Amino acid sequence: MERESEAEMSEQARYDVVVIGAGPGGYVAAIRASQLGLKTALVEQRKALGGTCLNVGCIPSKALLDTSEFFARARDEAGAHGISLGTPAIDVAAMMKRKDGVVQKLTGGVASRMKMNKVDVYAGVGRLLGAGDGAADGAKSASATGSTGDAQQRVGVFPDGAGESGDAAPVQTLVANNVILATGSAPVELPFLPFDGKTVVDSTGALLFETVPRHLVVVGGGVIGLELGSVWSRLGAKVTVVEVLPQIMNGWDTTVAKTMKRELSKQGIEFLLKTKVTGVKVSRGTATLSATAADDSPVELKADKVLVAVGRRPVTAGSGCDTVGVELDEAGRVTTDAHGRTSVPGIWAVGDIVTGPMLAHKAEDDGMAVAEQIAGKAGHVNYETVPNVIYTWPEAASVGKTEDQLKADGVAYRSGSFPFAANGRALAMDSTGGMVRILADEETDRILGAHIVGPWASDLIGEIVSVMEFGGSAEDIARTVHAHPTLSEVVREAALGVDGRMIHAKN
Repeated sequence: MERESEAEMSEQARYDVVVIGAGPGGYVAAIRASQLGLKTALVEQRKALGGTCLNVGCIPSKALLDTSEFFARARDEAGAHGISLGTPAIDVAAMMKRKDGVVQKLTGGVASRMKMNKVDVYAGVGRLLGAGDGAADGAKSASATGSTGDAQQRVGVFPDGAGESGDAAPVQTLVANNVILATGSAPVELPFLPFDGKTVVDSTGALLFETVPRHLVVVGGGVIGLELGSVWSRLGAKVTVVEVLPQIMNGWDTTVAKTMKRELSKQGIEFLLKTKVTGVKVSRGTATLSATAADDSPVELKADKVLVAVGRRPVTAGSGCDTVGVELDEAGRVTTDAHGRTSVPGIWAVGDIVTGPMLAHKAEDDGMAVAEQIAGKAGHVNYETVPNVIYTWPEAASVGKTEDQLKADGVAYRSGSFPFAANGRALAMDSTGGMVRILADEETDRILGAHIVGPWASDLIGEIVSVMEFGGSAEDIARTVHAHPTLSEVVREAALGVDGRMIHAKN
């Protein structure tokens, strides 16, 4: 990746906005800032733009999920449709090649978008160096771009692997009225389960297996663990999910979590709940995990691959936050106000390094909102309507409050739930597991939350998110004509159920 402009370095050193990190939050912020007429630079240490999501996260994992689902359906369901395929076999190398092609196409697309929007891209590690004096040449004034104070922020561009200690000299120094930190997150590594990159791996390692594991142990029953566990389970691996909590999908609606566990168990995934892993020993390619069950009895698991998926942590080390005084909270996240401003004037932060769900689409909206704030516009993100999705099959999707949260907050509500088993399209698809559940305010009928387990839940949640964004009610969905036969009718029936008048199931 090279700097996109051929102009002299000295002429390109000053900007209205410099973005550090080219993940969904960063590259979207850069594009939006440039669209608003701000001279913009983007600093990224990866060889390809797109951050974790496009390179080693949501995009490659979805490519593998689609391939593994295709394989599993061909193996397990084709016969019921009158299709004779024999015994299908998986070519892991070909699957990985396809996955890599999807990634390259999308990361290349982001690079093209930088050129189209005249964003200068610098390859290297971006680090805050502190404030400098003077207005940026050819750039707007600080006040015109939403910054406070006259000092200009300096960003050093260091070679990959340098710059964290501050001893090395930057290969380039950029000066800007505003700097947007978008350095993303990394997998949490447990001290008693260190990654070795081969047998004990993080989510990136689980995207790179050269063969299907005989036994994959997944430590952590969250989104990443369930998705990658599903990939390798469908392809023939024995998969055991070990979760220290009493249910998988911590923070999700309890009914959704229980339904997902039931559906994934039918597919052969084994769950050990209330089980705490305490250590691992690796010998000759076999990992032996030690754990403790809820009754304090010892548990031992042997596996040829272990995926540790216990969450992600914000990446701020080496960014210079400590050097310039950007405040961090107890979890290591950058502290911001409601508009993305940090404790240092002219420095903003978005995405996984700030409070909120670590989701690509949330980071994108953060980036757009901050760019608009810098340009003096009313950038805003409604964090109450950020959806969350698990791309297993069936899928799970959620937005807004759960029933447990409403009860804890003392909010009076009504609910409607409709099963996919009573939907014609789901029956025709042979995908009848799960339901749509809508929670609405008892007095106003405004939708407070919605939770789905079922086919294409990731797409179905969009209708509900839109209605919630406009402050809409369950009745708004109930009164809207939905095409028949479609899966979206399940959403409408759930909305009808809020008022106790479902047509195709018992209220």
